[in-house]
Amino acid sequence: MIDSHVHLNSTQFDQTVDETIRKSMAVGVNAFICIGYDAVTNMKAIAIAEKYPNVFCTIGFHPEVAKLVTPADIESLEVMLKHPKVVGIGECGLDYYWDKSAINEQKYVFQAQIELANKLNLPIIVHMRDSALDTLKMLQTYKDKSTSGIMHCYSGSAEMVPDFIKENLFISLAGPVTFKNAISPKEIARIVPIERLLIETDAPYLAPMPYRGKQNTPEYLPYTLAEIAKLRDIDVDKLDQITEANTIRLFKLPLKK
Repeated sequence: MIDSHVHLNSTQFDQTVDETIRKSMAVGVNAFICIGYDAVTNMKAIAIAEKYPNVFCTIGFHPEVAKLVTPADIESLEVMLKHPKVVGIGECGLDYYWDKSAINEQKYVFQAQIELANKLNLPIIVHMRDSALDTLKMLQTYKDKSTSGIMHCYSGSAEMVPDFIKENLFISLAGPVTFKNAISPKEIARIVPIERLLIETDAPYLAPMPYRGKQNTPEYLPYTLAEIAKLRDIDVDKLDQITEANTIRLFKLPLKK
């Protein structure tokens, strides 16, 4: 397994990165994509990736910090994106759930990162919350067709999955697919083309059942994998091989498929 989206750079893991990686590897998680989302966590993501051979990272600016991002920050990001352990851009995107007062700033910062992804030929990690139509429109408008990426912890409708697939994007599912009342995530798990499916934890957030409500960890990734395998009626080891190969292909990871 590869955890395609984990925040080992979050303060919740400050004292436990070694232990977390060790325990996760013990249950079959072979590699980790550590996701940055602001200036501080971008630096931490790179530092963690430098320390561990099986940790890679992406860096970018989350929509929640869009108000603080300047053109100089975007220029600095472009320089940092050339680090050999950086394999993608983001977490970035649009989030209208908490604050609708910064929509213009969010769109500016998202567009800038899409354009960097095009320029540097890097996959983009897309955060989307209560903003599906605007997110899709921006991707259609600004992203080159050859630029790939991930709809991280996909929360859109099943009907829109083909629209994002058409934009050369992967669909990643996390702990919510294991929730008993998660009708939409379970439907999406069944219909995503298997060559476009990824798994993630988004740890320390969104712990799967039976740990819902507790701090998440990549050690719990097997629960998400098992639930998706059950929903798709596929052998869990086979699904593991496919999603791992998908992740390696997308990020061009120097790992054996």
